[in-house]
Amino acid sequence: MRYLIAFTRVVDAISERMGQLAMYITILTIIVGFYNVVARYLGRFIEVKLSSNFFIELQWYLYTLVFFFGFAYIMKHGINVRVDFFYGQWSNKRKAMLDFWGHLLLLTPFLILALYVTIDPVLRSWGRLPNGTWGPWEMSPDPSGLPRAPIKSMILVAFFTLLLQTVAELIKMYAVITDREDILEQVRPYIIEEIEREEPLRIE
Repeated sequence: MRYLIAFTRVVDAISERMGQLAMYITILTIIVGFYNVVARYLGRFIEVKLSSNFFIELQWYLYTLVFFFGFAYIMKHGINVRVDFFYGQWSNKRKAMLDFWGHLLLLTPFLILALYVTIDPVLRSWGRLPNGTWGPWEMSPDPSGLPRAPIKSMILVAFFTLLLQTVAELIKMYAVITDREDILEQVRPYIIEEIEREEPLRIE
């Protein structure tokens, strides 16, 4: 059991760092976007080209990374959008039971499938040819654009880290379902602490 606890701690730490990185990338995205807007209009005014496809695609890449790096963080903190009516009134154990089977039977197979179908396109983007040899990597079709291969590789990173966090959450949910206080004391699942602090919903 200590190995499961250690695994959960490591995965939680990774997801936390990626969430913080996504925060800083968000700030950088805003800066680059602001520059693109100013350069576009100021360039028209003084009739000088101040921006290029490099900065435009950089903004797009950074915006994409915000989501990719935020997947596992969102899962860890349970801050994804929920549209429910009955779920909010259930006990912690009942919520954990539903989430456990949903994560195990729906989310986990989806992530494994997503990783499987993504590997080949990413390798082709890096230049892998059908005969197994390697050619030039995929580049932007626009002048002064960025290479496509690195950003496509982040798809694998996003799905893989989300899969790791899903496994970590399954361990936490198992602890709730089976009343394993020893696990809960070690991993301190944020989502359970948040549920316990919330007032129960009352319908009059």
